[in-house]
Amino acid sequence: MTQQIVAPAATKHGVLICGHGSRNRLAVAEFEGLANGLKERLTGLPVEYGFLEFARPILRDGLDKLREQGVVKVLAVPAMLFAAGHAKNDIPSVLNTYSAETGLEIDYGRELGVDRLMIAAAGARIQEALNKTSRVDLCDTMLVVVGRGSSDPDANSNVAKVTRMLVEGFGFGWGETVYSGVTFPLVEPGLRHVVKLGFKRIIVFPYFLFSGVLVSRIRQHTERVADDHPEIDFVNASYLGDHSFVLDTFLERVQEVMGGEAAMNCSLCKYRAQVLGFEQEVGLDQSSHHHHVEGLTEACALCERECTGVCQPDGIPIPLSSGHHHDHDHCHEHDLHSQEQHSHEHHSHEHHSHEHHSHEHGHHPYPHADHPLGPTTLRRLAAKQEATESQI
Repeated sequence: MTQQIVAPAATKHGVLICGHGSRNRLAVAEFEGLANGLKERLTGLPVEYGFLEFARPILRDGLDKLREQGVVKVLAVPAMLFAAGHAKNDIPSVLNTYSAETGLEIDYGRELGVDRLMIAAAGARIQEALNKTSRVDLCDTMLVVVGRGSSDPDANSNVAKVTRMLVEGFGFGWGETVYSGVTFPLVEPGLRHVVKLGFKRIIVFPYFLFSGVLVSRIRQHTERVADDHPEIDFVNASYLGDHSFVLDTFLERVQEVMGGEAAMNCSLCKYRAQVLGFEQEVGLDQSSHHHHVEGLTEACALCERECTGVCQPDGIPIPLSSGHHHDHDHCHEHDLHSQEQHSHEHHSHEHHSHEHHSHEHGHHPYPHADHPLGPTTLRRLAAKQEATESQI
């Protein structure tokens, strides 16, 4: 039965769904579909949405619309799987600034996180993939879950927990976690390691909400490894999308904010605690680095609705020496997020009260940038290979 939240009579509350944004038109359309699905369930509550970058409406547009409807208190929910830089820094920074400028009260909810409903949605997508493939015993099947990848180890570790929950839930023979960028292991080198374990079938599941260039790259890198190992049955599972359990999780997050229960996990937050390897980032100021691409909506000329990653099929940024520049980013969702080692100034890290922090911004180096299975090493190898080929 579909869950619904009915607002009290004459309520002045409104809901803002906070998305990242993409130049991938399919991803934007999918997000809009999810937001519209939430509007149908949040009966009597004004619901708007906005993006951090590369799409409209921006977050401020959504907040403006809510104020126009008489809303005096906004319940903002980040449409993020896990709490990394976007949920901890970028979105709160925008909300803090808007609240300080307008006096609008904004309560901030938590990310979707490791949740029973999200695990159920992931399980449904994996089951769909299993139903479309040849019969192989689950004990002879490996599950590889692909996370977004972040410079925040807390977010990365949550993907690994999702993997374990799914492996035990189904009874797969083995499970591994790889990432699409920033951290390690990346998809292709990770898959080249796991094929050595000798499983007959490998399910590759992108733990993503929506389509995008990263999902396209995951498929491309999987196909590359599969071509080298025809003896293994590689199966691509679909990303989460607007599964009904995903919508149910959003509703729970709104209910948490309304009840004042939206508590984030700060015990492993690198901005609050001395997390192993990230000790230098405790107490950094909260800020956002998306202002220069906020509302930018120019579409990629190389692809239509769904980005194929044709501009960078390897998912490795083309070296600047080759004559390309960052205008090329329009075809790969601002690749700084997927490949560069970003971090965020984060000072008192107030998730819920939105105390206004400094907006000076800096990038703290990711401590494992030179890991042999990570993006920096692959970029260096790609540049070296390109230089060698140009001399031939």
